[in-house]
Amino acid sequence: MKPIAAVVPAALGTLGCVLAWTCGQPAAFAQQAFPSKPLRVVIPWPPGGANDIAGRTVMLRVADAIGQPVVIDNRGGAGGTIGTDHVAKSAPDGYTLLVQSVTHVANAHLYQKLPYDTLRDFAPVALLTAQTAVLVVHPSLPVKSVKEFVALARARPDQLMYSTAGNGSIPHLSMALFGSMTGTKLVHVPYKGGGPQVVGLLGGEAQASLATIASVIAHIKTGRLRALGVASTRRSPTLPDVPTIAESGVPGYELSPWIGLLAPAATPRPVIDRLNAEVNRALKLPDVASTLSAQALDPWGGAPEEFGARLKADFVQYGKLIALTGARVD
Repeated sequence: MKPIAAVVPAALGTLGCVLAWTCGQPAAFAQQAFPSKPLRVVIPWPPGGANDIAGRTVMLRVADAIGQPVVIDNRGGAGGTIGTDHVAKSAPDGYTLLVQSVTHVANAHLYQKLPYDTLRDFAPVALLTAQTAVLVVHPSLPVKSVKEFVALARARPDQLMYSTAGNGSIPHLSMALFGSMTGTKLVHVPYKGGGPQVVGLLGGEAQASLATIASVIAHIKTGRLRALGVASTRRSPTLPDVPTIAESGVPGYELSPWIGLLAPAATPRPVIDRLNAEVNRALKLPDVASTLSAQALDPWGGAPEEFGARLKADFVQYGKLIALTGARVD
């Protein structure tokens, strides 16, 4: 038999190892437990818009996979900054998430001061969809291609008008980029929202617009608007016969607004990875893909690092575009 003095230190050593392992593994226990309660997904826009449709469609299928309810919390106002601020200040545990669009990075340059840091206070989880835009013109305009539109605009500087959803909006920035890359001078006609932007174009108050496909597809099909080119790097499945602007004489042109899922900064990586995996799985489901495609929202997906790289690149690009337009929100 071993002496008691020899047994006790050995036992204490074993107990010490157990305690050390337990104390050093809070993330592991959190990972095993996640998710153990409902998730709240904040969408900082009113119900019915593209962000709401993308967020609900994807995250409600994520709920099925994780076995926990997902509560959609629409917190609109102040260009999406109210709901975004709420998530920035929430516990970084994966239970409060944000579905936000590329407006997230644009707001950093439009607003003089925000109550959160656009990049530092959020952890990218996954890209959900692309919101492909298309250059459309009123049928009265005698052009049927991007090249013809550029030629006409160059021949008539400061005469052709384009409608947007407002100063600093994505349609405004998209056309500012187009104008700078083509050397054309177009007149900006801002409206209060995407709906009025399209109505103004249909009524002939403007001759052109870069609008989301979802907002103009019905009018393209009826011939009330003419599609010239899409703003993405590849053709849209919704308008497969419409070339990209880049392949239509403006090489390098691309501005692809997105909708993505973010979490508060410092959310544990295992939680981020679990959410990312479930989002990517949901995006591949046929019913999810068809629902999104019906709204001209192209499923995206990918790793958190891909989304993070996109955030940083767009932060720089949109900053330059907003400086070019001089747009500000007080």
